Amino acid sequence: MTVKAKKHLGQHFLNDETIAQKIADTLSLNGYKTVLEIGPGMGVLTKYLLQKDVTTHVIEIDTESVAYLQANYLNLASRIIEKDFLKYDLNEVFKGEPFAIIGNFPYNISTQIVFKTLEMRDQIPEFSGMFQKEVAERICSQEGSKVYGILSVLTQAFYKAEYLFTVPPNVFTPPPKVESGVLRLTRKADYTLPCNEALFFKVVKQAFQQRRKTMRNSLKTFNLSDNLREDSIFDKRPEQLNVQQFIELTQLIEKDS
Repeated sequence: MTVKAKKHLGQHFLNDETIAQKIADTLSLNGYKTVLEIGPGMGVLTKYLLQKDVTTHVIEIDTESVAYLQANYLNLASRIIEKDFLKYDLNEVFKGEPFAIIGNFPYNISTQIVFKTLEMRDQIPEFSGMFQKEVAERICSQEGSKVYGILSVLTQAFYKAEYLFTVPPNVFTPPPKVESGVLRLTRKADYTLPCNEALFFKVVKQAFQQRRKTMRNSLKTFNLSDNLREDSIFDKRPEQLNVQQFIELTQLIEKDS
């Protein structure tokens, strides 16, 4: 029995064992004893995770894939979560304990997976996996890059982001129309921000909504004082600011209110 890839779930099954092992080996296994794989499909990556000295859980929304895993990975059966990762409360399983995330992520929900990880950053010291190449590059890009944006700043505020390697389309069934990229996020030793975190998220999102404008124009809705608006940081466009500068900007806005 094999599982048919379903377009509406964004499924592209990896069929290259060497690459699967290489992705599994991106985990450092530091700071956690449990790993959650998102969208295991037929378990090409799962089998390599099961060889490691961690407890592997998988979360899969596709009933056909779940049936395949239950039949072929008997020692995993009790740790298959048949739920939608984006909607499921993971603490029903992990009870506040730390865990790493890994997977060949469905392209259509990959950025939402990152945002949910950021929400749960207290519990997720490490995250690695495969994205559409341009999304992986965006997450890891630095200020000044054309692709640097909301995802880059918010992720890198809490995690060190590394682009690891590129994967060609021909190792998937069916092959996607684009290249894929594997990245690793390692949570920073001190990942609490020295500013109001909710405000930081708001400032970053608002700034990049009009990325061609200067910060003075893109942050108009914050009703900043004339005095603050004179600060030279407002002459810049959002892609010119690094994470630290966004933190400093948030601190300035906090003091201004």
